[in-house]
Amino acid sequence: MTAEPMEPIQLSLQACRERQGRLAAELSKQDLTAAIFSSHENVQYFTGFRPHWMLQPLLLIDASGHSTLVAPNSIPNHFAADEVLVHEGQWHSTLRQDQLSSASNALRDFHGDFLGRVGVEASLAGNGVLVMLNITDLSRVVDIQPTIWTLRRRKDEDELLMIRRAVACTEAMYKKAREIIKPGISELDVYNSLHAAAVEIAGEPLTALGADYQCNSPGGPPRDRLAVAGELYILDLGPVYRGYWADNCRTFAVDGRPSDVQLAAWQAVVSALDFVERTVRPGTSCRELFQDVQAMLDEHRPGAFGHHLGHGIGLFAHETPHLNPHWDDHFEEGDVFTAEPGVYYDALQAGIRLEQNYVVTRDGIERLTSFPLELA
Repeated sequence: MTAEPMEPIQLSLQACRERQGRLAAELSKQDLTAAIFSSHENVQYFTGFRPHWMLQPLLLIDASGHSTLVAPNSIPNHFAADEVLVHEGQWHSTLRQDQLSSASNALRDFHGDFLGRVGVEASLAGNGVLVMLNITDLSRVVDIQPTIWTLRRRKDEDELLMIRRAVACTEAMYKKAREIIKPGISELDVYNSLHAAAVEIAGEPLTALGADYQCNSPGGPPRDRLAVAGELYILDLGPVYRGYWADNCRTFAVDGRPSDVQLAAWQAVVSALDFVERTVRPGTSCRELFQDVQAMLDEHRPGAFGHHLGHGIGLFAHETPHLNPHWDDHFEEGDVFTAEPGVYYDALQAGIRLEQNYVVTRDGIERLTSFPLELA
C-alpha cells in the first residue's frame, strides 16, 4: 500500500521578513552597509526561495532591511524581497557555467558600485562574488557567515515545520526497513526501497538522503552486498525536505533475533539517550554532556564509542550546537540537534548507533523522532 504524500509546505514569507529584519539590525551593529549572499541556504533562509541546485541566485540585504533578490531565469512564485531581478542561468536550456558572473552583473547594473563596508560569505563563495561585483578594497569586506550561523541557530516555527516533514520521511523509511530487512537482502535494495518510501511522503524529490546504508559496518554508502543472519544493520538516515535536514539513526538485527551481547550494548546506548533527555536544557554544556556520555559508554566497553555525540541540524547537515569535545558550546532555546551515541566492536557485527532529533525548549527538550528504538 502506497503512503499518501503530505501537502507541500514552504517557509513563511512573514518569518523571512522578520529574519531579514534581524539581519539588518546586525548589519547596523557591525557598521556594515549591506550583506551579499550567493549560497542557496542563506538565500532560502531570508527569502523563502530556493532555486534548483544547479542554478545560481544572489541576494543583497542592506542595513535598512531592504532586500534585492537575483533569481535565475524567471521571477519565482514564492519569495520575500523588495525587488526581484532576473538573470539568465540557462541559454536555450543549456546551463551556463558563468552564472555567478551573470547574477552579479544583474545586481551591479541595478545597484551601482558598492560603497561602505560589505558583508560576504567568505567561507563559502564570498571571494567569487567580490571579483564579480568589482569590490577590490578588501578592507571594506567582512565575513558575515559567523553572524549568519548565530542567526540561523534558533529555529523559527516555519523552519520546525520543514524539519518535522523531513523527520516524517525517516519514520516511513524505518517502517519500510523493518518490513524488508531479512537475511539475503542486498544493501542496494534496502537503499532503493527506503528512498522510495521517503519520496512517497515528501511527494517530490528530496534535496539529499543521508549517507549510512551498510550492514555489518559503522556506516557508508550501500554496496552490492547481502545481509547475513546475526549481523546488525545501522541505518543513519538524513532525508532533506526542501533544504531542511532530518538526521536520525536506528539499528536492526538482520534476522530479528539479537544476541545477548547485542542486547546489552543496545541497553547501554539507550541509557545514554535517556541521560541526554534528562540532562539537556538551555545552558547545559555540550562538551560536558559528551564527556559524561563517553564515560557511561566506556563503562560498557572502553573505547567502543569513538565519534561525536551529535550536532545541530537545519539548512546544513552539521550546525551549532556541537556535542563534541572540540567545541565549548552550550545549548540554547530553539536549537534543533541530534544525539547519536553508539558502540562498535567485532562481537556486535558490527555496532549499534541510535539517534534522536530534539528541539530545545525553555526548560528542557522536545523529541521530534518517535520510531521505536528496538533492534527487532
